[in-house]
Amino acid sequence: MKPLQKISIVAFLVILLCFSVSRWTASAVAETGGPNGMVQFTSRFTLAETSDRLTALLEERQLNLMAQIDHAQNARSIGKELRDTQLFIFGNPAVGTPLMQCAQTVAIDLPQKMLIWTDETDQVHLAYNDPYYLMDRHALGDCEMVIERVSQVLEDIATQATHEAD
Repeated sequence: MKPLQKISIVAFLVILLCFSVSRWTASAVAETGGPNGMVQFTSRFTLAETSDRLTALLEERQLNLMAQIDHAQNARSIGKELRDTQLFIFGNPAVGTPLMQCAQTVAIDLPQKMLIWTDETDQVHLAYNDPYYLMDRHALGDCEMVIERVSQVLEDIATQATHEAD
C-alpha cells in the first residue's frame, strides 16, 4: 500500500470516528433552536417515561409544578387527533421575582415551561425557552447571573429527564 493511500485510509477512519462521536454527543446535548429561542433535547425514553422523569426532577429540585397540560387529551375531548404533547409549567418565586424586578415584562414568559412531545417518527423531544433569549427579549442584562443559573438548572433537568439512567 502506498503511503498516500495509508494516509487517506487513516484520514477516512478519523473522520468516521469524529462523525460517530459527534452524532453520539449531539444526541446527549441540547440543540439550540435558533431565532425561535428554544433549547431542544431528543429523549431516549418514551413520552411517559420522560414525563415521569421530569416530574420527579422538578420535585427533587423543589420547583413548584403549577400545571401539567395534556394537549393531546384536550384535542381528543373535541374529537381531534394530536400526537402526544404535554406542557409542564413550573417555577420558584425566589428566582422569578428577581427577574421580574429587572424587567417586569419577563412575567409573560414566567413561570418556566417545558414541552414534551412525540414527533411524526415517534421520537420524543423536550424543549424549553432559552433563558438567554429571554434575557435579550426583556433586556435583563442586570440579571445575567440569575439567567446563567436558570440556564444551568434547566439544562441539567432536561439532560437528566431525557438521557441519564436512573
